[in-house]
Amino acid sequence: MSFILRVGKVHMATMKYVDITASGAAEQMFVKHGAIPRCCANDVLVKVIACGVNRPDVLQRMGLYAPPPNASPILGLEVAGEVIAVGKDVTSWSVGDRVCALCNGGGYAEFVAVPAGQCLPIPEGLSAVEAASLPETFFTVWSNVFQRAQLRQGESLLVHGGTSGIGVAAIQLCNAMGARVFATARSAEKSATCEMLGAERAVDTSQQDFVTQIMTLTQGHGVDVILDMVGGTYLQKNIACAAEDARVVSIACLEGARTEVDLMQIIRKRLMLTGSLLRPQSADTKALIASQLKQQVWPLLVSRRIVPRIDTVFCLADVVEAHRLMESGQHVGKIVLEVCSD
Repeated sequence: MSFILRVGKVHMATMKYVDITASGAAEQMFVKHGAIPRCCANDVLVKVIACGVNRPDVLQRMGLYAPPPNASPILGLEVAGEVIAVGKDVTSWSVGDRVCALCNGGGYAEFVAVPAGQCLPIPEGLSAVEAASLPETFFTVWSNVFQRAQLRQGESLLVHGGTSGIGVAAIQLCNAMGARVFATARSAEKSATCEMLGAERAVDTSQQDFVTQIMTLTQGHGVDVILDMVGGTYLQKNIACAAEDARVVSIACLEGARTEVDLMQIIRKRLMLTGSLLRPQSADTKALIASQLKQQVWPLLVSRRIVPRIDTVFCLADVVEAHRLMESGQHVGKIVLEVCSD
């Protein structure tokens, strides 16, 4: 266990973190000791209690998703914990504050340095484990569905992978914001879970064609916004069930990055096809997202109109099992790593 003398400074600069022997399978990960990260002028240093596991972590471990320049090479994009040091230019946080944060990397560790603007208070009533499941998913959903696609009250949303961390967040948030929400999932059980979370209807894609179902459910109108993490052949299907003036937002391409599309449908329906990656965006952009989340979304978490859905909590030392579960696709909601005592 690393040692900290609590006078606002870290005196013994070692910590546990997850390292990778070589890119590849989950078994390449192991816990080792190394230096505690430096807290730069605009950073806060967080003592991590728990960190979320996300699909980009798996891709980075496999060597398919390189960290941006100057980002920590350590896995982990979201954490919850306690501020133990602040940079000289930070005025928004103090030592002792309980925060959850969107990291640029480095979350699978006992300590992580995070730009101050990417931190949010742990919502009242939530545990650190619950709070660790929030940043990556809600930053992603807010920036893509509300900032980029401009989903409005009364419009409709289709989210693929409705029981993923992103899907669970999107269903609950968009439902709370007054949208009509549809989802897809790959089993009857997962589809039922999506509907329990607030989807008007979830299509079991192992049994049904989602285009046919969505067009029937919307009386041929189609949906206004589609949030897609599948890619591949789903893109043309998304276009087929999109309403006129719809916005199709791609945030991942698990089925593949290349496919054929019918341009005439895009032209005829006046569609907007867009997408984004969160991690490479600037600190200022992420700080703006954080500010809007604090104002618009955090009250919904405090009131429990949105409830974090945690599938499984593992100790940091069991990171291999956590990644195996992520890759299996059997989870519903978030997988979280907890920094357990030795």
